Amino acid sequence: MKKPLLEFTDKGIYCAAAKVYLDPWKPVDKAIISHGHADHSRWGHKQYITHHRNVPIISHRLGEIKVNGVEWGEDFYVNNVKFSLHPAGHIIGSSQIRVEHKGEVWVFTGDYKTENDGISTPYEPIKCHTFITECTFGLPAFSWTPQQEVLNNINQWWGQNKENGQTSVLFGYSLGKAQRLLKYLDTDIGKIYTHGAIENMTAVLRPLVDFPETHLITRETKKSELLGNIVLAPPSAHGSTWIRKMVPYVTGTASGWMAFRGARRRRAVDKGFVLSDHCDWQQLLTSIEATSAEKIICTHGYTDIFSRYLRELGYDARTESTQYGEEENESINQASLTTN
Repeated sequence: MKKPLLEFTDKGIYCAAAKVYLDPWKPVDKAIISHGHADHSRWGHKQYITHHRNVPIISHRLGEIKVNGVEWGEDFYVNNVKFSLHPAGHIIGSSQIRVEHKGEVWVFTGDYKTENDGISTPYEPIKCHTFITECTFGLPAFSWTPQQEVLNNINQWWGQNKENGQTSVLFGYSLGKAQRLLKYLDTDIGKIYTHGAIENMTAVLRPLVDFPETHLITRETKKSELLGNIVLAPPSAHGSTWIRKMVPYVTGTASGWMAFRGARRRRAVDKGFVLSDHCDWQQLLTSIEATSAEKIICTHGYTDIFSRYLRELGYDARTESTQYGEEENESINQASLTTN
């Protein structure tokens, strides 16, 4: 029986012909990394290969590492196996990993979204024989509102809170979501303040994107300075002593999970905005169709439901277990990233 080009092992997705892993979750000699979130780029590998825009991100998060950056569509070979990286549109520097060997082509998406957010390189469909896809939001119930409409609602919410004499505290992951929000906040309304984790990550990304001015919250920041303005913070800051400085405040969360009824209440936030860095149901299906792939492997999310539906459509679809799915471990080095 022919050995598959990519195998799912206890360390990660392995290409035996090249002796290289894709987004491994255990330390390996050589890893090709799709993007900078903690579930896909882990510490401990001897060598990292990733898109050059992701190099400063993982270097900031992981410290001293041996890393090589490549350009979109640039072919590179490992033991005669051809690899290339292509835009995934998930966050800045996020890639799909294309693997070609002996006429067979596989594509591993990592995480991806097809809506152009204006800060990430837009997603490009890649033709292949086997497509490894996430399905984080692989249920028909998930159908995203266009980004601009959601961002307009966020700015209107901020403006209303300012009129009410309240500080707006908006939660979003410190890598990806926070910068997407920051890019489109209306500074005519007021100033943008940041939690240390978001400020530090944004500083890494400023050479790549034209972001509005931000103000880091420190011990010296007074409540009166924050009043009527907006504060960007990671979800881990909710309920912490750090947030007491914001009183009186109103909280909001930007996440695809806000599409679920009750999600806002469970997260104890005042307002939920449905904004995801992943595909919704229809975007997943459209993306898969565009690859012309016959075999589909679902790695994380609603894998069973989604793969079953794909089989009903005629695809050779199955699931594989991975350690992906946590958008970002916001607790990583939180103490060192935050100034109280």
